[in-house]
Amino acid sequence: MSSDIAIRQHILTELEFEPALDAAHIGVAVEGGVVTLSGHVHSYAERAIAEQAVARVKGVKALAQALQVRFPQNRKTEDDQIAKRALKIIAWDATVPEGKMKIKVQNGWITLSGEVEWNYQRAAAEDAVRKLSGVIGVTNLVTVRPHADVRDIKHRIEEALKRNAQLDAREIRVTVEGGKVLLDGRVPAWHERSVAEKAAWSASGVLAVEDRIQVK
Repeated sequence: MSSDIAIRQHILTELEFEPALDAAHIGVAVEGGVVTLSGHVHSYAERAIAEQAVARVKGVKALAQALQVRFPQNRKTEDDQIAKRALKIIAWDATVPEGKMKIKVQNGWITLSGEVEWNYQRAAAEDAVRKLSGVIGVTNLVTVRPHADVRDIKHRIEEALKRNAQLDAREIRVTVEGGKVLLDGRVPAWHERSVAEKAAWSASGVLAVEDRIQVK
């Protein structure tokens, strides 16, 4: 059995055993370790869960996400209802600063805008609204305002990479220009790229992260 065939089978198994996902209409193709998901799911949350399941499989180098979100007609939620629920769920999230988010909903697609001080606040807002019924996608336009002191961003990121038990950081290089972070180098598994990205975003003052890390 070739490695691509084995990876595809492992992904199908991972999707099948994911309790929060109906994988009946998901197609999986693998070529050179690059995975393409096709077909459709019943919610945007399921789409994200499928992506996370793929990331857990050893040998995956990249993911092309082509899954669509399709709702049965009787489950369609009007945009004004989605907007009200989104405002409420963000207000209840203690990690999102009050009054910092603006929400627009069009045909089930949520666009977030506003300004926050930390990227985890930006990510928390997206995580909250993508779970709502009726949402087919999220565009996150929330900007991160630089922290006052960004001189030690590079050191903080390198230390965060070293501390992370899920990551072999020996071959990762960090370059910082202003508030933009460039990650370069190699890791043994694809999911380690996202772990490195999260570590980079954890430093105050980071405005953007460009991930050029390759999978061995």
